[in-house]
Amino acid sequence: MLLTIFFALILLLTPAVSAQQRPAESPRPAETPRAAAPSPLPGDDPPIVTKHTARIGGRQINYTATAGFMPIRNAVSGETEARIFYMAYTMDNPGDVKRRPVMFSFNGGPGSASVWLHLGALGPKRVKMLDSGLMPPPPYELVENEHSWLDLTDLVFVDTVGTGYSRAARPELASKFFSVNGDIESTGEFIRMYLGRHERWSSPVFLVGESYGTTRVAGLSNHLFERGIGLNGVALVSMVTNFQSIRFAANNDVPLVLIFPSYAATAWYHKKLAPDLQQKPLTEVLREAENFAINEFAPALFRIDQLSPQERTALLDKFSRLSGLSREFVSNHNFRIDLPLFNKELLRDRRLTTGRLDSRFTGIDRSAGGQSPEFDPSMTAIRPPYTATFNDYVRRELGFKSDLEYYILGGGITSPWNWNVNNGWADTTQALSSAMRKNPYMKVFLASGYYDMATPYFAADYTFSALSLEPQIRRNIMTEYYEAGHMMYIEVGSLKKLKLDVTRFIQGAVPR
Repeated sequence: MLLTIFFALILLLTPAVSAQQRPAESPRPAETPRAAAPSPLPGDDPPIVTKHTARIGGRQINYTATAGFMPIRNAVSGETEARIFYMAYTMDNPGDVKRRPVMFSFNGGPGSASVWLHLGALGPKRVKMLDSGLMPPPPYELVENEHSWLDLTDLVFVDTVGTGYSRAARPELASKFFSVNGDIESTGEFIRMYLGRHERWSSPVFLVGESYGTTRVAGLSNHLFERGIGLNGVALVSMVTNFQSIRFAANNDVPLVLIFPSYAATAWYHKKLAPDLQQKPLTEVLREAENFAINEFAPALFRIDQLSPQERTALLDKFSRLSGLSREFVSNHNFRIDLPLFNKELLRDRRLTTGRLDSRFTGIDRSAGGQSPEFDPSMTAIRPPYTATFNDYVRRELGFKSDLEYYILGGGITSPWNWNVNNGWADTTQALSSAMRKNPYMKVFLASGYYDMATPYFAADYTFSALSLEPQIRRNIMTEYYEAGHMMYIEVGSLKKLKLDVTRFIQGAVPR
């Protein structure tokens, strides 16, 4: 009886270990010792903190990695409604922390974890792909990222609710976060709490987003400013903030015009254009395709059924010449060639399809017939390496142990996404415009890939042309292009160029 009471007291006095962070049976590796973490609020799980060293930009960087959850609470009741998982890298001994920038990074979807920017371009480790960006043979591995942005800024990779390990506290609360507005509000609350807990309110603050992450970042730029957080800069990688520019639908001809230069780029890459065009540099072909799209194709679409036979023949000739598609195919589809049609048709004679995220990539369908590819060969090339390496890295090197599934892309959004629109298109462009006008010091960096068919570069250019900015504000925009796709950084040349471009951007956005 006395022994029973004794063991019961021991159990009562022993702190509980969170199921999310229960340590493995093997000891923690010696190279990742624990370090002191910020004091959590009551009820929070303490983050896992480890120390590391990397060689970045030609010099050795000592840094601290922090992996854990941030509780998102109801503003009225104080109830924890969700927990957002994050991984942060901060340089050790940076000097004056007020001069050291901090950057919050997001990926897209909606429904994508932050792993792509994290292990593709920004973080101290990156997934080893072939130099072209194609998938290497398994097993996959991480290598030191000499082009990491950590020498420029501290980095916080945020998995929004429904991605990565981030979850709503109860299933019935999930829909609160699965919307354009709910996503922005919860992510803004994460940033507010992070700045407070880590005493970074006086640091230069940046946001970076990729794909739908740019939708989020554009909305956040104004949302945060209205709550007293002025940003030094936002970086938009493969941007879409106006979904009318990319959604193929009846009575929406805008995407047909804006994707056309990307069709020309893809046809040029796969050598499907006439010899005189193939001999030109890609940029010259694109200027010709842009001019045709804006000055001839767009006006023709307004009266496509009223074109004279001569006008229709001239339009067919130019469309076919610049797209690599046959005149018959274009005519049969009445010039309305959406992306699945193009990806299936361009290399049909070779029994190949082209990629959506990166049209340099090709796939092999079960049948060369049909109207759309069976899968996106550019997604299948990157998903396995990023999934495998992240799951190993987060446990082995960051020391974060969990049996939860880490939702890389999809699986965690458990109810339909609310686009917060009525008879229209999701659009956070004007939020970005408003933030730029309210905060004339905020710099904006736009990075676009010529072979990105998911968020075409010309659609991003069109969106930026309609920001309604005065010239003195428009000067804050920096635009760069890459001969790669949606994740341009998987191609080693574009990875290097992106780092050089971002260096100029960040240095120009931080007061000296």
